[in-house]
Amino acid sequence: MSGAGKVVCVTGASGYIASWIVKLLLHRGYTVKATVRNLRSTSGNLCKPLVVRGYDPKKVEHLRSLDGAKERLQLLPANLLEEGSFDAAVEGCEGVFHTASPFYHDVTDPQAELLDPAVKGTLNVLNSCAKVPTIKRVVVTSSMAAVAYNGKPRTSDVVVDESWFSNPDLCRESKMWYVLSKTLAEDAAWKFVKEKGIEMVTINPAMVIGPLLQPTLNTSAAAVAKLFGAETYPNASFGWVHVKDVAMAHILAFEVPSANGRYCLVESVAHFSDIVKMLKELYPNATLPDKPADDKPSVPAYQVSKDKISSLGIDYIPLKVCFKETVESLKEKGFVSLCASILDESL
Repeated sequence: MSGAGKVVCVTGASGYIASWIVKLLLHRGYTVKATVRNLRSTSGNLCKPLVVRGYDPKKVEHLRSLDGAKERLQLLPANLLEEGSFDAAVEGCEGVFHTASPFYHDVTDPQAELLDPAVKGTLNVLNSCAKVPTIKRVVVTSSMAAVAYNGKPRTSDVVVDESWFSNPDLCRESKMWYVLSKTLAEDAAWKFVKEKGIEMVTINPAMVIGPLLQPTLNTSAAAVAKLFGAETYPNASFGWVHVKDVAMAHILAFEVPSANGRYCLVESVAHFSDIVKMLKELYPNATLPDKPADDKPSVPAYQVSKDKISSLGIDYIPLKVCFKETVESLKEKGFVSLCASILDESL
């Protein structure tokens, strides 16, 4: 196994993408030091499953149950906003996968809820990495949010690639706070690693879908769940990619010596009208919307270059399979009912 004898760290390990990274790393033989929030017992030691203060052990049970976890997974506490919080987690590692960053849209305090955790958290992790000479490469989970929002038109004949960078001023003006958080975090990261001489690669996925390992509903999967039982679908076009491809891209970005810079991950860009059509073919008896949420012209779907990511050896899982596996997972976990409405009213 390619990871046998190697120790790596994954931050925000209980999250959607990170859980899959941990799963695949363990499968490849790595020893994984995984950070999660509030993982301390009342005595201050690393917790046992039932000895926890202010923490739900169910949030990490999906990690503890992974093949190889008993022998090669260590859970460690860390806080994005606490300086030095990641020192213990990255100590002795050859690679670090930084995925911890909040992803949601309904915010009341963008600075506290999104911007600080993304930017300060990334710098805190990198600062910890700078202290450890054994670390060969850091792989940071960025986003297409940090790529595609620069004011340029995104029409069907436009091809977005790794040379695009989102414009922070445009993000602020449009109050796209999540987009701004990922843009500022990636920019700060590149400046930091250049100054410190750290080798870094960023993975920039679009909307990530596919099976859920974690017990909670993440934002990108919720976008699919919300379509069931809805009267309308959003007039929007997004890039979509399978979570397994995203997780494997992270690992290959660490393992492949020539990996460098940024990697856009988008299997296809599709409008929600096309997604609904696909879902109706897959689930003809499901309650799905028939009309868009507004009467504006349909937002066009653009293209995203696959040239660079193909050099890592990623062969994308087809879009239809992505959505099929997402819905089956949502059904299994009780987040969606195909013939009625969503079971989780918090959506």
